[in-house]
Amino acid sequence: MKKFVIFSVLSCMLALVGCSSQSSSPSGTGAGGQGKAEQKVMKLAVVTAQERSLTKGLIKFGEILEKESGGAFKVEVYADGKLGGDRAVFDAMKVGTIQGSTMSSGPIAVDVKRFTALDLPFLFKDEKTAYEILDGPIGKELLDELPAAGVVGLNYWENGFRNLTNNKREVKSIDDIKGLKIRTLENELHLDMWKEMGATPTPMAFTELFTALEQHVVDGQENPAGNVTSSKFYEVQKYYTKTGHVYNASPFLISKKFWDTLSDQEKEMVKKAAEEAKNYQRQLNQEETKQAEEFLSKNGMTVTELSPAEKQRFFDAMKPIYDKYSAQLGQDLVNKLREANK
Repeated sequence: MKKFVIFSVLSCMLALVGCSSQSSSPSGTGAGGQGKAEQKVMKLAVVTAQERSLTKGLIKFGEILEKESGGAFKVEVYADGKLGGDRAVFDAMKVGTIQGSTMSSGPIAVDVKRFTALDLPFLFKDEKTAYEILDGPIGKELLDELPAAGVVGLNYWENGFRNLTNNKREVKSIDDIKGLKIRTLENELHLDMWKEMGATPTPMAFTELFTALEQHVVDGQENPAGNVTSSKFYEVQKYYTKTGHVYNASPFLISKKFWDTLSDQEKEMVKKAAEEAKNYQRQLNQEETKQAEEFLSKNGMTVTELSPAEKQRFFDAMKPIYDKYSAQLGQDLVNKLREANK
């Protein structure tokens, strides 16, 4: 009898083990014992606020990619500079601790010099022209230079046209800029440009800017309208002038270290999601700019439109910038960009 009981217990235990081995697989294996790909986590970092079009574009990218990949990718978006300013994020992408971002061409140009050409003042006449150029051969030529710096550029999103704000006086002409202490991007061309206009440029990370304005470390700053509203600069700035001095292309970047871990099929999924997110973000940004400028006017800022004659004076003052950077970046590239804008 004892032998029978022991045999029965052993038989049940073996049956349970057998059932368990059929109903659940060890981590990393699937049906038939074949390996199941580990979920790829993408941390995307951006300095813009949660409600900005660039941040929303990253969120849309994640939604598309997670759905298209059936959950093979997990995308986490960190806004408001939580993982650092643009330069810190760019360096983190190089080593692979951050997998992606979108940022203005200015910070990128620190590592990839020819991206400086996109920040030439008064280069793009409108968004439509910018899209045609950036989505074409010139834009691709520049993106092809990024892998050598440790990132892969998939396409161009936009931060929009940069405009000047300050807390000293209304700027209606280039003469009104003289003596203003202006926060600029951490980029040599931007520093040179504001010096030519008579300002005192002060480079600093975007994440430090509100406090610098509040404490009067600087008199003003220049950013697209969406950044002025979402970062509440209107609380510490009175004057907004639609200078439109630089069109901020914002390339969508992926860490090359991360990119190289992807299969061809995964790369195609990422590219497809990036293209859909680009179209969504650009449209959203145009709507956002219009709404932002209306908001600023209603919330106490003096919004000033420059006359055509004054815009020409601004452009004429930029000749030394074009001379200097055409020599540095290659006259051929600058000529191609200017010709494409006609």
